[in-house]
Formats: sequence, structure tokens, C-alpha cells
Amino acid sequence: MYSFDFFNPVKALFGAGRLGSLHEQSLPGKKALVVISAGGSVRRFGYLDKTLGELDLAGVGHEVFAQIRANPTVQNVADGAKAAQEGGCDFVVALGGGSVMDCAKCIALMATNPGKLWDYSLSAHGGKRTPEHDALPIVCITTSAGTASEVDIGAVISNDEVQEKSAIFHPSMFPTLAVVDSDLTLSVPPELTAWQGMDAFFHASETVINPKAHPMALMFALKAVELIAHNLPVAVKDGSDREARFNMSLANSLAGYYMLCTSAHTMEHVMGSFHPDLVHGAGLVMIAKAYYGFFAERGAAEDSMRSLATAMGVANARGGDDFMQALSSLIEQVGCSGLTMSGSGITPEELQLYPAKVHEVIGGDITADPLPLTDEDYLEIYRRAFA
Repeated sequence: MYSFDFFNPVKALFGAGRLGSLHEQSLPGKKALVVISAGGSVRRFGYLDKTLGELDLAGVGHEVFAQIRANPTVQNVADGAKAAQEGGCDFVVALGGGSVMDCAKCIALMATNPGKLWDYSLSAHGGKRTPEHDALPIVCITTSAGTASEVDIGAVISNDEVQEKSAIFHPSMFPTLAVVDSDLTLSVPPELTAWQGMDAFFHASETVINPKAHPMALMFALKAVELIAHNLPVAVKDGSDREARFNMSLANSLAGYYMLCTSAHTMEHVMGSFHPDLVHGAGLVMIAKAYYGFFAERGAAEDSMRSLATAMGVANARGGDDFMQALSSLIEQVGCSGLTMSGSGITPEELQLYPAKVHEVIGGDITADPLPLTDEDYLEIYRRAFA
């Protein structure tokens, strides 16, 4: 017998070319703050002009805020909220990948609430306050296939002052509209395609091994694993393969519809707290084999890992060993086998600081692993992952 809640109010437009139908939608305001990254790729590939044209067709005013960094910060959020307020914007449009969408959601929240974002964070140094007001309405146009921020409630923001990379949640941070146009991912280079796709994979695989998972969650997660295992290597090898790109975009969103992440996500957030330039998906790959291997060696998730291996195409899968082999093969196929902690500046001495931080940042559910993990276990996993 299962008892669970399911609530997702996001209207999502799926398919190649769907950005072109944005003007046909009932948009949630009269003037949008269009949030993009500081990198300029959405300008370079014409996605910004296309989006602004769609807003013009809809009779909606707009201003552009182009200051979002990778692993966005509380200062990015504050600057964006000020721009929305001063510009008289009554909703926010995020055009970009996970960093842009996460930051835009928090900009929308802080445009209507007093104080600083960390006043509302549940992390160790957060104020743990409840926002007084709902966020401005949010439209997410995703240009990546990795975070599923376009269909979920959360955002991940870094506070460099207190070395915390943590999740922020509020019900009003669900987007009102998501555009999942896989053509917008055609320009993502192979390395980023791999890192983003593996992030989506781990959203799903963590859900499957989570003992709190239920049939609704498994339905989304296992389909996402299947799509990623069969399409991510293709998309990395040939970024112009539109079918693979569509399947990855779909898998990304499916993984986000019921994301029950475990301590693996929290462990990576700790790494990102110390190293703000570490790409989240890359960090997850670095610890993956040590993390999943910890449970496989102990036979702690045999049924779940058999389901994962089967979804990944392993015939007559039996359990953890088969999944670990399939995971290693996928990591190699997408060119991520060479990722190392040391290559990202992490030192062996630093690992000693990580277990305590697992209890301070918000990422996945640290009570939802196949076996309860102690601080000694976290340190063992970090050490085994280190290279």
C-alpha cells in the first residue's frame, strides 16, 4: 500500500520548434524580465531575439537581465530582483539552462519579498523564514537537458560568503509555463551535453534507489533512465541528431516530475560549496561509482539496481553488479570517465571537511539512501571517489 501526493501545476509545451508558439499562450503579465546568462550564447544563437519577438507578438513588454553566472549566487538574485522592481516587471521569463532558470525563480521570489534570499534558506546559515508573498509568475524556456528546473519547485543557489550551495523551495516557484523546445539544445557542446544529461540521469537513478520511492515516481524515473541511456551517447557524439536531442529533453523533464534525490545530490552540493566553478553534473559523475558502489557491494539495493540495469538495456539483469557495469559503460560512452576531483581543485585534505557540511546544505534527502550513512561512510565514499 502506498500513500503519496502529486502536484505539478506547470503547463509544458514539448517538441521541436515549440518556442514559436509562445505568443499563442496566455502569458501571466504585461511586462517580463527576461533573464539570461552572462555568457551570451542565447544571443549568439538567436534564441533571445526569437523569444523577444514572441513576446512582442503577444503584446508583452520586456527588459533583459543578462548577469547570471554558472552556479548563480545570492547577489545575482538580489540584482535581478532589483531590476524587476525598477523595471515594473510583473513576471519573469527564464531563457537558458539550469543556472538561469534557478536564478530566475529566486529573482521572482525576491522581487516580492523583503530581505535577502538566505533569509528564506533552510540551510545551516539560512534564516529559515517563510516568504510573506508569492513569487512573480515564472515562464521557463529551457536551452539544456539536465536540471528539469522548468517543471519543478526548487532552485539551487550559492552563497559564497558562508560556503553554502543549497536548494531553495517555495510552492509559488513552480513555473506557470515551460517551453521544452529540443531545437534550443542543438547548440550545446558535447562536454556540456554529457554533464547535463548525466545530471538528469542521476535525478532518475537516485529516485529509483530511494526506499521512499513509489510507483508514480518510478514510472517517471525508469522511463527517463531508459531514454538517457539510449540517447545521451548519441547526442554527445552527434549534437545535430534531433531525435536524440528531443528524447533527452523529454527525459530531463520526466526525471524532474517526481525527483526523489538521495544524499548523492547533497554530497555534490558540498563539493560545489567549496568550488563554485564545479559544474553540478560533472561533480555527480565524479562521485557516482563510489556512491552507488557502496550500496552495490553491500547488496542494499539489488531490486532497484536490477530495474535500473534493465532500463539501461542490460538483458537478464540480476542486480547491483549489472547496474555498476552499465553505469561505468554509460560514463565512458559520454566521455566522462576522465573527470576527477583533483582536476577540479579538490584536495585530499579538504575531504575531511565534507561530511559535516552534508548536514548543513540542502540537496537531496540524506535520510533516503538504501542504507543509512554515517559521517564515516560519507568520508569513505568521498575518498574512494577521489582521483
